[in-house]
Parts: sequence; C-alpha cells; structure tokens
Amino acid sequence: MSRGFLRLSMLVLLLSAWLAFSPTQLPGQRCGTPPPAGSSSAPEGQRIFATSCAACHGLDARGGERGPDIANKRELQQLPDETILRIIQDGKAGTGMPAFGSLGIAQIQAVVRHLRSLQGQAAAAQLPGDPERGKALFFGKHGCSQCHMTNGEGGFIGSDLSSYAGTRSADDIRSAITDPDKNLDPRKRPVTVITLNGKTQTGMARNEDNFSLQILALDGTFHFFTKSDLRSIDYQARSLMPSDYGSRLSRQELDDLVSYLMTIGRANAVRTSKKPPSGRDDEVKE
Repeated sequence: MSRGFLRLSMLVLLLSAWLAFSPTQLPGQRCGTPPPAGSSSAPEGQRIFATSCAACHGLDARGGERGPDIANKRELQQLPDETILRIIQDGKAGTGMPAFGSLGIAQIQAVVRHLRSLQGQAAAAQLPGDPERGKALFFGKHGCSQCHMTNGEGGFIGSDLSSYAGTRSADDIRSAITDPDKNLDPRKRPVTVITLNGKTQTGMARNEDNFSLQILALDGTFHFFTKSDLRSIDYQARSLMPSDYGSRLSRQELDDLVSYLMTIGRANAVRTSKKPPSGRDDEVKE
C-alpha cells in the first residue's frame, strides 16, 4: 500500500470526524439566532445549543471569549429549570445575554435539558406531589415543625430544612424521611447523659469541649454540664426523628411532603445564588 494512499485515507477519516462533531453553521445564519427546525440529526437541545449558544459559552458550556462558564458555576447549577428557561426566553439586560423567546417553550426546554447534561446532572425532577398539601402536613398532623424549621417557622431541635431539598432528588428526600438512621451524621446524633446523682438528660449536643457539655433538650431548654459531674455520656446511634414515617404516611402524603421541601429548597437556592458577595447589591450575572 503506497504512502500517498495512506495519507489520503487519513485525510478522509479526519474530515469525516470533523464533519460529525462540529456544529453546523447554516448559510446566512448569524451567531445567536435559532436554527431552522430539522437542520441537523443531532438531539434537538444539543443542536440548538451548538448553533445558538456555543459561540459565546463554548460547545461544552465551559465558557468562551464572549460568555461565561455555565456548566461548572455552582450558582447556575442550583437554579431551578424554570428560572434557567426564563433567562433563555427573556435574556438578561446589561449582561450581553439576548432573549431567545422566538425559539418557543419546547425548544428552550430541550436546551435546558442539554445544559443539565453538560453540568453533569439530569434535569430537575418534577414535583411528585402537591407542595401546599405537603406544607399542611409539615405544620399539621405529622408534627415535622415541632422539631424542624422552614423559612423561620417551626422548631429547632432538628435541622433547618429551608434549603435542604434544593439540590436533592425526590428519592433521596423520601429516603431521609422514611429511614432517618441511614447515613446519620455523627454530629447530629442525640446524646444522653447521667449525672453523679442519677439525673438523666437527653437532647442534642450544642457545645462541647474537654471539660463541659451543653445539651438542647427536647422541650427546647438548654442544660449545661461539667463533665466531672457526669457519670456517663452516651451518643446514640440513631436519630431523634421517628423511624415509622414510612408506615404512618401514605404514598401520596409522602410525595406531598417531599414536594413542599423541594419547592422551598429550590426557592431558597435561587435567593442564595442571587445574593451578592460582601453585601453588594449586584445580581449574579448570567
């Protein structure tokens, strides 16, 4: 086989690879304009991103000469799909981000799905239930708010759940409710102490050093102990949270509760991402 034939074969292979993976720029189409439907066999979101977004943000969404990294930026990863869709649809004044409302909702949703894949995550899951019913359960008959707080309301024995579900899947949240002892954080284990005179107190350790221990009891009161006055300190290998919610809650109730936590978690993630550093009033750009 001649060297000339080998060189020609290599050129053909390289050209084929370049045509397969490079974005299609249609004649007369400018950067930032939506491509005509059916102009490529690539998945729709990928095709639209390549022809309308990549010139600024790069094919991998990790930034270019005219646009920032939108794949790795944590603030953007935490935004709900609805917020990203609105940014694409309406643009952002003063940032160089134009509006792409002419694409239509279905195509913008496809772009959001492709962006999520570039960010290494699936599109934000749809809510499995009704968040309003879930809120009623949280503050009502199932007593979640006796221990947990959301948006400044509720108890403080348990974790503040205002932002907990902002980046977690519905399955992960459901599992945390029905199996609270799974993957329990050692710092959040309840502790029981017995004093030298036989008094027992159970609660959550709030401050501890080599000489003292402060406990937040289940009734909300604080108790300070000097360790030399304690007979024993027992950190329990279980959560204070009831372990029978899987049977006490119906599937629908569980879905509603998960939806409430996801809704407030996403909303708080958006507010956090927009909070400027050092107290400035700037909004997060793009």
